[in-house]
Amino acid sequence: MRIFSAARRYSRPLGAMAAAAALAGCSSDLLVVDTPDVLSETAIAGSLGATTLRNGSMQDFFVAFSGSGDGWVVASGNLGDEIQTTDTFADRYNTDARNQNENLGGAINTTYNNLQLARAGMASAIEAWVKAKGTANVVKDSLADMYSVRGYTETFFAEGYCSGVPFSRVNADGTFEYGDPLTTAQMLTRALATFDTALANATGTNARALASIGRARVLLNQGQYAQAAAAVSGVATTFRFQVFHSAATGRQNNGVFGSTFQNGSRYTAGTSEGTNGLDYMTTPADPRAPWTPNGHTSFDDAGRRVPRQEKYNALNSAVTLADGIEARLIEAEARLNATNGGSQADRDAVVAILNTLRATGLATPITPALTAATTQDAAINQLFRERALWLWLTGHRLGDMRRLVRNYGRAANTVFPVGNIVYRPGNTYGTDVNFIVPFNERNNPKFTGCINRNP
Repeated sequence: MRIFSAARRYSRPLGAMAAAAALAGCSSDLLVVDTPDVLSETAIAGSLGATTLRNGSMQDFFVAFSGSGDGWVVASGNLGDEIQTTDTFADRYNTDARNQNENLGGAINTTYNNLQLARAGMASAIEAWVKAKGTANVVKDSLADMYSVRGYTETFFAEGYCSGVPFSRVNADGTFEYGDPLTTAQMLTRALATFDTALANATGTNARALASIGRARVLLNQGQYAQAAAAVSGVATTFRFQVFHSAATGRQNNGVFGSTFQNGSRYTAGTSEGTNGLDYMTTPADPRAPWTPNGHTSFDDAGRRVPRQEKYNALNSAVTLADGIEARLIEAEARLNATNGGSQADRDAVVAILNTLRATGLATPITPALTAATTQDAAINQLFRERALWLWLTGHRLGDMRRLVRNYGRAANTVFPVGNIVYRPGNTYGTDVNFIVPFNERNNPKFTGCINRNP
């Protein structure tokens, strides 16, 4: 029997050790009392219990994605070129410096553990949902969204981590099933299958759109460009799935705001990081990457003023997980890869897609219009720059950078930041292109470390 925690007003599966301790009990009746924050699975059985599990697991995902100061959006941006840390803790600045090791703990553990909690918790919630709910369309669409969210966590692991991440689980009888280390290719295959199941259950337009974009994102990573374009062909450009936050409790806060906007925050929005990072913060500011110069003081030096992102300027700012603009960008990348080596007709078609988005994607058109590149390398640069700006601080950039290396043959030191670290004088960047799996995963007897650190 699985045990769930109610301490945070939601339900989630506990680890095997915690489950064993909760079930042990005592011999004296005087000591047999209800544990207020631990519930057995039978206590939340039925339709209402399944809804409770779904809501709790959704909130776990929101925290893992953008509700934590070391959530996926912030952490992946820190390893990439969107965010830099001004922190004094090695777990954060070694990530920024592309020089992780599995013993750092701290923020590295937080990012990994929260993603695993969201993934495993949603898997358990899906089981309960299928068992307790009927087959009405609204029920199936909710199930489709649950599969999509699980698919996104699996995609984040594939895009962000070294080869060798295990996906473990707690079984219905309470036993713990250690996962086998998965290669990056295997994680992508797993994520694709999850999105396929989401689509198989989806009946409504929005549920289908969320699953379709996630599926296409995986297909891009696999280099299956035509299939990716086909997956999103029916998604409206106006579609948007957002993760909503609130100022009510810490668990509901927007973690990107807390990490990069406030005075003394541990991170700052990056631009032109190292010698080759993308120049997000242009003057005048690109409306897709709004920023303020010298916006707040840094964590490590109260006298230092650092740039401040203005995209998420409140604790309740929503964060986009997937939208129709991403669908059109996926179609553009597919068209760029439509013929062997690309053609000028393809490049012209790509810039037409990009200019349509610039003209219609925001309330005010982005000017001037782009001119079609005349070489394939220049067209790739143009497309990925547009992706970086449209998808700024939404957890996409690290996967894009790795795809540039893996699928397009770019050298890692031309894609990831190199040179001197501005907020760590005297230090230079290392060679990491992904996150290392933290040491606590070695509790899994099947796991002996990353299989490789390849892109």
